[in-house]
Amino acid sequence: MTGDRTQPMMVRPAGTMGQFAYEELRERLITLEIQPGHPLNEVPLAASLGVGRTAVREALTRLECDHLVVSYPRKGTFATMVDLAELADVSEIRMLLEPLAVKRAAMNANQELRKELQQLAQFLEQLDPAADQRSLMQHDMAVHRLIYRAAGSSRLEEILVRYDNLATRIWCFLLDKLPSVSGEIKENAALLRAIAGGEAEQAASLVTESIAAFEATVRKVI
Repeated sequence: MTGDRTQPMMVRPAGTMGQFAYEELRERLITLEIQPGHPLNEVPLAASLGVGRTAVREALTRLECDHLVVSYPRKGTFATMVDLAELADVSEIRMLLEPLAVKRAAMNANQELRKELQQLAQFLEQLDPAADQRSLMQHDMAVHRLIYRAAGSSRLEEILVRYDNLATRIWCFLLDKLPSVSGEIKENAALLRAIAGGEAEQAASLVTESIAAFEATVRKVI
């Protein structure tokens, strides 16, 4: 798999092109559609995304801050390698901050967000457990993005998105060796319902268990 997909040129509002390029490339890097170590050249990336080179350049700068790409003078920009040694640090930071995020979300989310949490929980409960693993991982990412947003702190959201991206990338790297994530998806539904119902301590307990289970599962295959 590479990042040099060719698609028809699409017209996008100028103000959104950089953000679109960033989000699209971030997903490709996290899910390993762009393989670790793959060179990231602005011209083919701009063509595949339907944006200008400036938008791609801005996106790559942001992605370097996310530790998803790395640039070398006179060599270019590349997707970072997946470093399994980062697992302990990633899990430790998530263990500290995610319970805080879910508690904040449970206590502070407005009614619109609580409805969105309930709707996503219902969607997850109806998912086919035999669905494609990568599709299930994308649903898992959507869960975490919504929770972080519901926490109501842009700084906390930014940090947690970054570390969840790294954790998801490790999971995708080992996907063929790991059991199905369908069970985790069902647990996510319970977590979403706890947050939507204002059950802060229950939500914190569920997310702590989930992070610990994630690390334990990964360590069995590395």
